[in-house]
Amino acid sequence: MTENLIEVATERPVPEPTPRSGEPRRLSRGRLILRRFLRNKTALVGLFVILTMIVVALIGPYLSNWTYDFVDRRAYLKPPSDRHLLGTTQGGRDMLALTLRGLRKSLLIGFLVAFLSTGIASIVGSFAAYFGGWFERVALWITDLLLVIPSFLLIAVLTSGGPKGASTWLLLVLLLAAFGWMLSARVVRSLALSIKEREYVLAAKFMGMAPPRLILRHILPNISSLLIIDATLNVGGAILAETALSFFGFGVQSPDTSLGTLLGDGARQVTNFPWLFTGPAVAVVLLVLSINAVGDGLRDALDPSSASGGTAR
Repeated sequence: MTENLIEVATERPVPEPTPRSGEPRRLSRGRLILRRFLRNKTALVGLFVILTMIVVALIGPYLSNWTYDFVDRRAYLKPPSDRHLLGTTQGGRDMLALTLRGLRKSLLIGFLVAFLSTGIASIVGSFAAYFGGWFERVALWITDLLLVIPSFLLIAVLTSGGPKGASTWLLLVLLLAAFGWMLSARVVRSLALSIKEREYVLAAKFMGMAPPRLILRHILPNISSLLIIDATLNVGGAILAETALSFFGFGVQSPDTSLGTLLGDGARQVTNFPWLFTGPAVAVVLLVLSINAVGDGLRDALDPSSASGGTAR
C-alpha cells in the first residue's frame, strides 16, 4: 500500500508556482526592452518621423500630380504655389516630386549600406575572435589598413570612374559598405572574445558543432544588442555620406536623383531661389536627427545600466 502511494505521488504532476497577489510578474527581456524604449519620448518621436517619411517616400509619388522627370513647360524656376507646392527647378521639374524621389533613394541607400556594413562587421569580428591565430592577425591587419585609407576620396574616384546612369547608386552602396565596417568589427571581436569562453559555447564546440553554425547560433545572438544599435546608427551615417558625395557630384548621377544631388544643385542658387535647397535640406536634417534619436533610444533600452532608459517594473 505504501509503495502504491509513492508511485502515485511520483506520477502526479507538480503544479507550477503562481505569483503572489502583491508580487510583480516577471517580464521577458523583449518586453522589458520594449517598455524601456517606449518610455523614451525622443526616440518615439524619431521613430514616428522615420516611419512617416518612409510612407511618404513610398506612396507620395503615386499621390502627386507630377513625376520627378516630368517637365512643366509653363513653370520654369517658379516659387512654391498651388500648382507646385515646393516650386520648380530651372528645367521645369517639380521640386516636391524630386524631393520624394531623392528621399526614397537616400533611404534605400542608407538601409542597404547599414545592413551590409553591419553584416560584414559581425562576420569578420566574430570569426577573427573565434579562430584566432593567423586568421585573426590577417583580419586585424586588413581592418587597420582600411581604417587609414582616405575612404571619402577613394569612393569619389571610384564612383567618378565607374559606370554612369541608373546603376551608379549600386556601386555607391557597395563602396560605402566596404569602407564602413572596420570600427564595428573591432568592437564585435572584443565582445566575441569573452563570449567564446562561456560554458555553452565550449559545450557546443565539444559536441562537434561546425564553427560557422556555432558562431551564428551562440555568439552573434549574444551581441545582437550591439549589432542592432550599430545598424541603426549606420543608416544615418550612410545617408550623410551619400549626401556629401552626391553634393560634390560623386554619388547618384542623372537621370536619377537623391537628396544629396538636390542639395548640390540647389546650393548654387540658394540665395536667389531658396526653394531649390530648403525641401531637401529639411528632409535630410529630419531624417538624420530621427535616426540618431532612435539609435540612442535603442542603446538606452538595451543597456540595463543606462539611467536614461528608465526602469520598467
